[in-house]
Amino acid sequence: MSFRIHTDYLQSFNQVESKAVDNEKGKKIKSSFQDVFDEKLQKYQEGIKISSHASKRLAQRNITLSKRDLQTLEEAMDQAEKKGAKESLMLYKDTAFIASIKNRTLITAMDPKNSKEHIFTNIDSAIIIK
Repeated sequence: MSFRIHTDYLQSFNQVESKAVDNEKGKKIKSSFQDVFDEKLQKYQEGIKISSHASKRLAQRNITLSKRDLQTLEEAMDQAEKKGAKESLMLYKDTAFIASIKNRTLITAMDPKNSKEHIFTNIDSAIIIK
């Protein structure tokens, strides 16, 4: 069994799904392992993006995110993506995030305890992270 090493964990390449692609004649062909590998590697190298709006909110509310926190949020995004989520409310520790799952971006962050409004719009899913 072969493994690839990335940021302190091992993943069997048997877990990497092969994707079907249309060629010019309309027939289905399998992507090469290298294509799938490069796509997955790029996704993991990029990690989570934090929008400037979210950065400002984190600073205003004295919320700091450790490397482990970002990894946990990224794993939750991976799970949400598998379920078809696009825009999610992510509840993590004492913070609520609105995240674009498709763009792998935290859009905003808030402290629900001190928030005036407890209404979240334009989301299609909610994730409670433990």
